[in-house]
Amino acid sequence: MSWTEERVETLKKMWADGQSASQIAKELGGVTRNAVIGKVHRLGLSNRAPESGSPLPEDGKFDDFSQIESAAAGSPPEPSEEMEEPQPAAPVQKTAVPARKAIVPAGQPLPPQPSTNEISPEALASQREVEKKARRLSLMELSERTCKWPIGDPATPDFWFCGLPVEQGKPYCEAHVGVAFQPMSSRRDRRR
Repeated sequence: MSWTEERVETLKKMWADGQSASQIAKELGGVTRNAVIGKVHRLGLSNRAPESGSPLPEDGKFDDFSQIESAAAGSPPEPSEEMEEPQPAAPVQKTAVPARKAIVPAGQPLPPQPSTNEISPEALASQREVEKKARRLSLMELSERTCKWPIGDPATPDFWFCGLPVEQGKPYCEAHVGVAFQPMSSRRDRRR
């Protein structure tokens, strides 16, 4: 289908008469509603005044964006006796949002860390022993077989990772798994 001068004139006339893109497409035949809308925009015809009366089309569907804009600019319908008084909405229950940890920019001092009292003395002792034997790897030296336990302040040159062989299925060595994955009961006891 091509846009002959005759078809374009029909389109312009029907558009000016307030016909929808669907109605124009049906009248022209062999063209879709979207093709009509595209041609209307290319011809610069998309801005047309809304029909007098209701800004909404009879079928409740808009054919193009200009109809939506026209409907939005129109005034709200007048209340009639048939319309019910709107009921107030049920109050919205607010739920607490967990606080997020602040991100510390590089080079800034870290906020106070949890005290070592939270870690069991056995785990802490084995952690210190392990850190003496640690391989002290950089981020680029880590692999899936090396412990990824960070040690030190990431903003300083003294920062490193443990690097010892990991426990199967875990990201850390045996000593750091004991610190990272504590049983539920010991965590519960610590809060009291």
